[in-house]
Amino acid sequence: MPKNRNVFSSLLSRAASSRTASRAVHGLWRHAQRAGAVSAERPGPYAFRGIGEGTRLAFPQGTLFGTEWIELGACCVIGAEVTLTAGMMPGLDLGPDTVLRLGDGVVLGRGSHVVADGAGAGVTIGNDVFCGPYVYITSTNHSYDDPHQPIGRQWPRSAPVEIGAGSWLGTGAVVLPGARLGRNTVVAAGSVVRGEVPDHAVVAGAPAKVVRRWDPREGWLPPLRTPPPVPLPEGVTPGQLAALAGLEIPEPGTPGPETAGAETAGAEAGRLEGAAGHGPVPSPPADRTGSTDGMRTP
Repeated sequence: MPKNRNVFSSLLSRAASSRTASRAVHGLWRHAQRAGAVSAERPGPYAFRGIGEGTRLAFPQGTLFGTEWIELGACCVIGAEVTLTAGMMPGLDLGPDTVLRLGDGVVLGRGSHVVADGAGAGVTIGNDVFCGPYVYITSTNHSYDDPHQPIGRQWPRSAPVEIGAGSWLGTGAVVLPGARLGRNTVVAAGSVVRGEVPDHAVVAGAPAKVVRRWDPREGWLPPLRTPPPVPLPEGVTPGQLAALAGLEIPEPGTPGPETAGAETAGAEAGRLEGAAGHGPVPSPPADRTGSTDGMRTP
């Protein structure tokens, strides 16, 4: 029996040690993520041409070079392991102009790549463009003109890429050199885009083709299969949203549920349900460039 107790004690000690080590590793990783994030205030080793206020590149970053020719707007969210490059390789002089430009409010999902070749073949991404994980945007591509040479050794073809404001690119989408996407376009996950995409269009496939468009007179063609979400009434507070969800979370500075009572939350929820579920739906807000259709996704 004493021998068994020693065995059990040893197992418990090892388990406790493993939990302690796990907590330590995760704590160190969280610290590294906070310390390694890149922003205008904490650019780390990177000399970006510009980083707007509120923009953050998560740690660990992917490959970053040619940052002197990369300009990031304000309030951008750059996920972990995102690659941003200007030029075909590090150490090149790309001239006086910005080669890779992200507008304000751009989101690049984890593992995405934005590769800009150089002067005359840059990449411009407009305001409020959202990209899912592992999106690949490039202004340069391999050529295969000479059948006697390895493709990787042949001089690539390059052309500028432009993605219009308000667009959404789904997971794994690929945008090839020379592509010009209009404003508020939707690129379906896994699509391969080349050439021109008009404003307010949905494209899908490889190569991507237009599968839906917005007509000012007739709306979406073909029509959307689901009704649009009902916007929240203006001025709704977090506490009111909690009440709408049936929760009893008070706003800061207000009495807690022990004094407010469940009936208060229920009454607030009923009021918001009436405001959000009845009556005309407000018109979509105008975007930054003056459009009033507000349509972004199918």
